[in-house]
Amino acid sequence: MSHGVHAVQHEVEHELEHEKAHGNGHGKPQGESRNKKIALLISILALFLALSETLGKSAQTEVISTNVAVNDTWAFYQARVIRITILRTIADAAEVLGSTVTEPAAKAKQTKLLEDWRKTAARYESDPVGKEGRAELLEKARALERERDTLSAKYHNYEISSAAYQIGIVLCSAAVITGMMALVYAAIGVGVVGLVFTSLGLFAPTLPHDVLHWVMHLFAASGAGGH
Repeated sequence: MSHGVHAVQHEVEHELEHEKAHGNGHGKPQGESRNKKIALLISILALFLALSETLGKSAQTEVISTNVAVNDTWAFYQARVIRITILRTIADAAEVLGSTVTEPAAKAKQTKLLEDWRKTAARYESDPVGKEGRAELLEKARALERERDTLSAKYHNYEISSAAYQIGIVLCSAAVITGMMALVYAAIGVGVVGLVFTSLGLFAPTLPHDVLHWVMHLFAASGAGGH
């Protein structure tokens, strides 16, 4: 939680203690009862804030580790491509240069080498068993990229929800100090926004991006149609 939110909450606690100490002795003042309800709302928002920040940190850590795996896989993929190119180039060159070989033993040795090189190149191209061929590595790298993007979308949703909860806490705290109930309703509103983004992070992290992409595509299509 930010230092600014802590400072405002400290001011609220001071205000509540001040009201309690200056009660009029005729039961609970109406303001004190109202402020206790606001304090309860602050506690609820703080609970959701803690949950959202925990989920956000977890998603951020997973994004970093998955991104490392993506980079490693792409590096392995590039190494496979280089080895395939080298083996095929050597095999082609050896086949051309050895076309004049007539001695049976030398010819047989050359043929064996060419077969080995081409088999190795084919295995580097696709290795369904070991899953370390170029084709399998390409598929793995793209799958990891999709996983990383999903985790990144989760993190951004949690960041937005955390910001909403913090704003809600600040608004509630300001309502205690100023007595403006409109701030409480605004806090509830942004709290609901935070809850929506927390839910999106848990169940549909890419939905906001997908909706935005769809809207932009719609505007682009309508603009093209207008011309």
